Amino acid sequence: MNDNRLKIAVLLGSTRDGRFGPAVANWVMDHLAQRPDMEADLIDLIETPLPTVFPVLGQPPASQEARDLLAAVSPRMAAADAFVIVTPEYNHSFPAALKNAIDWHGTEWHAKPVAFVSYGAFSAGLRAVEHLRLVLAELHAVTIRDSVGLQHPWAQFDGDGKAVDPAADAAAKVMLDRLAWWAHSLREARITRPYAA
Repeated sequence: MNDNRLKIAVLLGSTRDGRFGPAVANWVMDHLAQRPDMEADLIDLIETPLPTVFPVLGQPPASQEARDLLAAVSPRMAAADAFVIVTPEYNHSFPAALKNAIDWHGTEWHAKPVAFVSYGAFSAGLRAVEHLRLVLAELHAVTIRDSVGLQHPWAQFDGDGKAVDPAADAAAKVMLDRLAWWAHSLREARITRPYAA
C-alpha cells in the first residue's frame, strides 16, 4: 500500500428526498478508486447530519448531541488532504445543508484544495460552484479551476452508474490530476511551514 496516498474527502451536499446525488458521488468514488495515489472517504450529509444551531462565536457546542454529531464528521475532514464537493444547484446556489457543513468547520479547510462536481438541469450546477468558490476563499481553501458540471444528470449515467459521455470521464480525470498536484504541494507546504490564518 502506498503510504503517501492523498486522503480525499468527498462531501455529498444534497439532502433532498429522492436526490440524485448518490449516483454522482458513486461515480466520483469509482474514479477515485482507480487512482493509486488517492484514498477516498465519502461524507454523506444525510448519513452524518450536523447541528443547525451554532454556539456563541468561539465557544464549543453546548450540547452533547451536537458534539456527537460533529465527532462523526470533523475528524474525517481534518484528516483530509483535499476535498471533492458534489453538489446540485438549488435556486441558483448550493444547498443549505452543505453551507451548514462548511460553516461548522474552519481549520479543516485551511490551505487545502477543493474540487467540484456539480449537476443541474440547464446550468449543470455551475452557479452553485461559483458561490462555493467565494465561501471557501474566506476559509483559506484553494479551489481548483477545473471542475465537472453535469447538465441534465439523470440522462448522464447508464444502469451500472457509468457515464454515457466519455467527455465526463475525461473531465473527471483532468480535475483529479489538478487536485492531486495541489494536494501534494499544499500538504508539503503545511508540513514545512504550518499555515496560520
